[in-house]
Amino acid sequence: MKILIAEDDPNLRAGLVDLLALEGIDCVVAEDGEAAWRVFTEEAPALCLFDVMMPRLDGLELCRRIRARDAHTPILLLSARGAEIDRVIGLEVGADDYIAKPFSARELVARIKAGLRRSRAVQPQEGGAIAEAPARLRMGDLEIDAEALRAWRDSQPIDLAPRELAILQALHARKGKAVSRDELFDAAWGRDYMPNSRALDQYVSSLRRKIERDPARPRIIKTVHGVGYRYDEDREP
Repeated sequence: MKILIAEDDPNLRAGLVDLLALEGIDCVVAEDGEAAWRVFTEEAPALCLFDVMMPRLDGLELCRRIRARDAHTPILLLSARGAEIDRVIGLEVGADDYIAKPFSARELVARIKAGLRRSRAVQPQEGGAIAEAPARLRMGDLEIDAEALRAWRDSQPIDLAPRELAILQALHARKGKAVSRDELFDAAWGRDYMPNSRALDQYVSSLRRKIERDPARPRIIKTVHGVGYRYDEDREP
């Protein structure tokens, strides 16, 4: 398995390659977004690590382009801009993770390894409820096809990222009960993943905008304050 690193700073790019080589991870590199797109189509990497601010094609637009073609390959974004709105935008365009610079080498390696484990299968296998989830689900007025990574409402398709699907499957498996934040992290990110403090909330907020008729009054993903989230089958909000 190899990963694609797209970073316009040659020193940082070389440093990342050396760091990951020590972990036994092979890398292919690109110096800008357009080059990264070419390498992605040619090499089919198991994971992508992109800087947000790159010439010719920035990391966000590159992420959009890849997600239009590939819903499965994990994408991690690196950026010196660590504001919450930047993280939300990164998640909304299809990134699986957003890491602010400067970052810890140990944390980055842990996130990459977690992403590589996820890339071996669309559905996480560590949580029993997720591994045994049915291929088709119904949540409210939303029809979900797990194998297609797609949902439908009123015959309109809604594409889902693997992690979004894992969150919905976890909630569906425990319908009517509160699912803790830790349980959702385990289901969608993996048990040994090191989450950002707001990553789950930002991801859920982005997912609500995709699947809820009224994200301000959600009927599918409800907040359970102090605990996590809940899906109530056939109940009014």
